[in-house]
Amino acid sequence: MTNPNERNQKIIDEFHANDGKVGGNFAGKTLLLLHHIGAKSGQERINPVAYVRDGERYVIIASKGGSPTNPSWYYNLLAHPQVTVEAGVKKFQARATVTEEPERTRLYEKMIEMMPAFAEYRQKTERKIPVIVLTKVS
Repeated sequence: MTNPNERNQKIIDEFHANDGKVGGNFAGKTLLLLHHIGAKSGQERINPVAYVRDGERYVIIASKGGSPTNPSWYYNLLAHPQVTVEAGVKKFQARATVTEEPERTRLYEKMIEMMPAFAEYRQKTERKIPVIVLTKVS
């Protein structure tokens, strides 16, 4: 089994080699590369993240597979909400915003429609899984 950094790097390499398309668990799903700044390190990080569109916005979920803790990238977005997004062959600057109810639930349900596993993630944890919108900035 590869460690998460190695697994992510393989997904990132496949994403770049295939104009934003990858296989495996993400085959046929929408995936973006989220470039963000580490809250503690100040260094750039890149994470592949599933997304769903809501109009012009990109919606990502800090599910961490239903883990009891949020993913590291979530805390990085709180500290540094200006991010770079790669979606397909597009690359743009965006601002990350954590949603509030009732929008949070509406967008989470939208993600479940695309990737039903997100319903399972919600059941596996007691935490309220954050939903983040990424809005393009000029």
